[in-house]
Amino acid sequence: MRAHIDVSEIEATTKIRAKYLRALENEEWGLLPGPTFVKSFLRTYAQALGLDGKALVEEYRLHHERPSDAMLEPIVSTPQRNRGRAPASGPSRGYIVAVAAIVVVIVVLIALLLSGGGSSSNNTPTQASVTHTSTTSPHTSTGASATAGSGSGSSIVTLSLHPSALLYVCLLGDGGRKLIPGSNLEAGTSTPTYRARHFVITLGNSSVTMYVDGRARTVPPSSQAIGYSITKARGRQPLPSSQLPTCK
Repeated sequence: MRAHIDVSEIEATTKIRAKYLRALENEEWGLLPGPTFVKSFLRTYAQALGLDGKALVEEYRLHHERPSDAMLEPIVSTPQRNRGRAPASGPSRGYIVAVAAIVVVIVVLIALLLSGGGSSSNNTPTQASVTHTSTTSPHTSTGASATAGSGSGSSIVTLSLHPSALLYVCLLGDGGRKLIPGSNLEAGTSTPTYRARHFVITLGNSSVTMYVDGRARTVPPSSQAIGYSITKARGRQPLPSSQLPTCK
């Protein structure tokens, strides 16, 4: 909520279904496939939010995870009539049955998870059209959009601006599309979350916090206009004054 990130954005980034993300937030562990997947989801979710995934997993393991009942099964003592005989080699029959049961449960859970993930990925083409439409206007919120097309989600970068003083902004997206066409933004306002493979931006001053892929980035003080090139692969790169977009 502090980063203004919608659940659907995290779903698109992590490939974890929204209902599982909400279950993690509400600590409704019974709605999740099992402890193994809970810990994996926690690590992935924490990484997407810039949190300490290891600490979250340890906290879950300490407070909510219990050892398997099969691992707590008492060792059966050797019957009286078998005393004097050499102990049987290899694991007992009960141990083998318990291990086999655990393996079957894990296989079933993996199959269920994969089937669920497949159904989510089938919706990608429809969601891509929503993303493409929402980026055509700087006043259209893209918070509910998912990935920007099949196979290209890994190259999409998100950007939003939160000015702390009056700020001139020229923001261009893919193909030179004007997302903010040389406008002044008021202090205390915030822009929608834009998505593109490549942004170029000119800022009139440094009174702004930029959220790139949900992470806050400040702008160093400058007596001149400031410009950046922003991509997924290279992050935020300063632009020379000769390459600053003007939106004219």
